[in-house]
Amino acid sequence: MNILVFSWRDLKHPLAGGAEQVMHEHMKSWVAAGHKVTLFSSYFSGAKREEVVDGVETLRKGCQLGGVHIAAFFWYVFKNHKKYDLVVDQFHGIPFFTPLYVRKPKLAVLQEVAKDVWFLNDFSFPLNLVIGFLGYISEPIIFLLYRNVDFMVGSNSAKEDLIKMGIPSLKITIVPHGVIIKYPKPFPPKEKIKTVMFLGALAKDKGVEDAIKVFSLLNKKRECNFWIVGRGGESYVSKLLSMCKELGLDNKVKFWGFVDDKNKFELLARAHLMINPSAREGWGLVNIEANSVGIPVVAYSSPGLIDSVKNGKSGILVKENLPEKLAKAIIEILDNKERYRHLQTGALAWSKNFSWEKSKQESLRLINKVV
Repeated sequence: MNILVFSWRDLKHPLAGGAEQVMHEHMKSWVAAGHKVTLFSSYFSGAKREEVVDGVETLRKGCQLGGVHIAAFFWYVFKNHKKYDLVVDQFHGIPFFTPLYVRKPKLAVLQEVAKDVWFLNDFSFPLNLVIGFLGYISEPIIFLLYRNVDFMVGSNSAKEDLIKMGIPSLKITIVPHGVIIKYPKPFPPKEKIKTVMFLGALAKDKGVEDAIKVFSLLNKKRECNFWIVGRGGESYVSKLLSMCKELGLDNKVKFWGFVDDKNKFELLARAHLMINPSAREGWGLVNIEANSVGIPVVAYSSPGLIDSVKNGKSGILVKENLPEKLAKAIIEILDNKERYRHLQTGALAWSKNFSWEKSKQESLRLINKVV
């Protein structure tokens, strides 16, 4: 088949995250199965307008915030291009509205329904409220366009949210994500001082501000190291640094910025616990990455996180999404060696349930079914 994928970012985008990694792995598997795949994504500074990445023909036009969606429409409708057998419409808050102009079979790929996350954007007041309000009220209307489109999601939480948005259950297929692990060699020892780590995009909806509040509470109770690993916009990172200073953490929290996979897994292995205070996820790939090197995760009971964290086995889910609850759970684990070892063992066992080979086979079956 000739397959076209619309996505707001590709894997090389400076702000690419778990969603882009997941989509890239599926596209690679489709290419390996003999299909031709074209990815239409946004342009970013320094990028090539056209290139082939792991067999995927990549086109970049328009900016990621809306521009790529408009560029995709005009390119598909008015420009000369291949004839496609399947068009994949990847949601990230805003989809590509393919039911309005694509007559070929379609597959919508969704990580999570945004809902209240619309209000957790990084824009300044009052634009943040305007965008939040418009996104929140328009999202249910947008899903009406997709009632007859097949969906691929990564968790039961995402499926349940889609059903609430009016998408028929039979139109939704859960394809669990795999995990790419790069074990450090040699495997490093733990930090001498208990180390609590946040890993993810530095964005409001990922809960990094709550993570800093947790660090502040822990700092008053015991000696710990605090690491924040991930990248974010310059202005938002400055806000986070100011927040750390106000809470007396300016010399206690280490911001590692973006790290490659090799260093990411080394930092995970050296840490003792990872926290995940995200408001909403499609799955929570970082939780499985942490588990794969024996790191338990303490997380909010948010959609997606309740799927990727096995409560009491691979980590702990707190009942209320409050920094105080996370801090309390962390102290209880760090103060109980037997419980910590139990969670370490469970984390390793849980992570072995997720294989990209299995996920790729399921997505291949799905695209064949859709077409």
